[in-house]
Amino acid sequence: MSRHDLPPSGPSRRGSSAPARAEDGAGLRALRTIAGFEAFKGAVAVLAGAGLLGLVHHDLHRVAVSLIGHVGLAPGERYPAMLLSRIDLWAHEDLRWLLLAITAYAALRFVEAYGLWTGRAWGEALGALSGGLYIPFEAWHWLHRPSLAATAVIVVNAGVVAYLAWRLWKRPSPA
Repeated sequence: MSRHDLPPSGPSRRGSSAPARAEDGAGLRALRTIAGFEAFKGAVAVLAGAGLLGLVHHDLHRVAVSLIGHVGLAPGERYPAMLLSRIDLWAHEDLRWLLLAITAYAALRFVEAYGLWTGRAWGEALGALSGGLYIPFEAWHWLHRPSLAATAVIVVNAGVVAYLAWRLWKRPSPA
């Protein structure tokens, strides 16, 4: 008998922070799949932040011109010129707020992943809430730029939010 086959320690109740009973392997696999994806998003954020830190002491305009030329575009064309003007603005900004936001996002993803991996109610609630916050923005994007990818993002995110909300709802209520 593994530790996941045991009932949760302490009183089982709706919203309990105790681990959920592993009612079946499929439920645990689903939670751990979601947790793995959340941890992946946190890792990507950490890597993006590290990349941003690596560019702090570089001439961003020169790096962007080099990348634009590498993909075969001319820096004077409309869209590359727009990008370069934005980069020139960013070069004079204090990036500490952006790095703080990236760090907070990554920490949230890792905390959520831990809560989901261990089957905690707070992890499921955090996952449902944080995923649900994106749905209006995803729907707005889909309405203005419909695509198969945008449709897939909304469907998968809504499915994950619905699944986590359902798991929270079916937890036993207090005695």
